Amino acid sequence: MLYTATIGADEPSRIGFIVSKGVGNAVARNLVKRRLREAGAVSLREYGTGFAIVVRALPASATASWQELIADYNAALEATMKRLQGRQRSAGTGSNGTTQEGTQRA
Repeated sequence: MLYTATIGADEPSRIGFIVSKGVGNAVARNLVKRRLREAGAVSLREYGTGFAIVVRALPASATASWQELIADYNAALEATMKRLQGRQRSAGTGSNGTTQEGTQRA
């Protein structure tokens, strides 16, 4: 699952990760966290300011390959960003942190 929210347009984007014990043992959780951190670092190049992103790793992420994990992360991020930007345009909200969007990924 991936959630995005807008923050101040001039504030650096932030990414947080939630990897519960349901994902697996400590080794599996740490592997998932390392992979997600790398995916997040790559996405910060595109969305460097104005967003807060939270990624909640589901149990299936422990058995996913790097390619599957990065593909799911990128697809979820793009989907939430498109919905978030669409909501901002239609509602006329600025980047004051009031708009939030999330999507569930395997």
